Amino acid sequence: MIHARHRLLSLWRDPDFLKLWGGEAVSRIGSQVTQLALPLTAILTLDATPAQVGLLTAASYAPFMAVTLFVGVWVDRVRRRPLLIASNLGRAPLIAAVPLLAVLGLLRIEHLYVIAFAVGVLTVVFDVAYQSYMPSLVPRDRLEEGNSRLQATGALAQMGGPGIAGLLIEVTTAPVALLVDAVSYVVSMGTLSAIRTVEHRPFPPAVRRTVRQSITDGLAFVVRNRYLRACVMESATYNLSFAALQTVFLLYAARELRFGAGTIGLVLSAGAVGSLAGTLAASALKRRLGLGRALVAELALCCLSPALIPAFPGSAPLAAPVFALAFGLCGAGATMANVHVISLRQAITPGQLLGRMNAGYRFVSWSALPIGALLGGTLSAGIGFRATLFLTVGGFLLALVWVAVSPIRRLWELPAGPMD
Repeated sequence: MIHARHRLLSLWRDPDFLKLWGGEAVSRIGSQVTQLALPLTAILTLDATPAQVGLLTAASYAPFMAVTLFVGVWVDRVRRRPLLIASNLGRAPLIAAVPLLAVLGLLRIEHLYVIAFAVGVLTVVFDVAYQSYMPSLVPRDRLEEGNSRLQATGALAQMGGPGIAGLLIEVTTAPVALLVDAVSYVVSMGTLSAIRTVEHRPFPPAVRRTVRQSITDGLAFVVRNRYLRACVMESATYNLSFAALQTVFLLYAARELRFGAGTIGLVLSAGAVGSLAGTLAASALKRRLGLGRALVAELALCCLSPALIPAFPGSAPLAAPVFALAFGLCGAGATMANVHVISLRQAITPGQLLGRMNAGYRFVSWSALPIGALLGGTLSAGIGFRATLFLTVGGFLLALVWVAVSPIRRLWELPAGPMD
């Protein structure tokens, strides 16, 4: 059996897990470049207004509202690895179109809206298929280990990505820096294609469900389950607040504080340093406090630390280090929480429902991202950058409350199996 083989090997010695891990490491570094280079292309190259920057960020997240639920149904009916490969195949040329249009002198803000939305659609497909694919590659008793190592991948990418992006932007310009992301998707396609573990096509259900019924199944499972319900509401509130924070901070740093692209990249990279520390500490904290109390502590860390950004005057000499500390603490708490929440979701969901659960969960939680981005851009244009940043602090505090008052805080370990 495939899973028996996994139990005898460390995941670091499993060649297929390493292919998945390596491909993600490269792709995530490229994605981090885009996360900084795309809005900076709008700000520095096209002189976009705060509202346009907010709309651009919203366009990249809007697909999580528009297509996630339909993708979840699709993911539960087909093999997941081909979807991962196809998603990267589509994202590479879309990202490469930005520098091409810039070189030709044809780039406009409307092009960035369309490209951001299209890349977002393919990202939805990749993300829903990715989290649903993991349990077919890693057994249940190794899910936390696998998720922790994949979260470490993201942390390493975030650590180097913004710094690399900032330097590339200063040396080449923001549009040209996006070529790094396009190449990373090609590399990821190669590693995913090399995985040899057989993934069987899902068995069709005994009673064929319509798309609408299938979507309802996924959403209902998330809403009915008391653990998932608390986690998804926390995630939605946190994402709304973080999208607003991220949109406003880029404008605040570039326009008001006059930070260079390299400085902005280094400040954001601090979040990845914290994230890497979080992946290393997540298991130890859970062993010491138990799953539920550890999760509340982790969320407290990531939801309280953003208050340092508006509270500290941007004109002070230590502004950049303090902002970096805020992002670092936020990254540490968020990553530790993600390791445990993703493992909890995978452990309590029946295999045939994973795609629809992940889609329903992401629909609720990620739909808040474009709303937060638009709110951030709109409010900052009306009341200023620091005032808007202070408003985001209240949102982060509300996010913490959802889990702090839920039954999750009483969990010591992951539940033994799927549950309602």
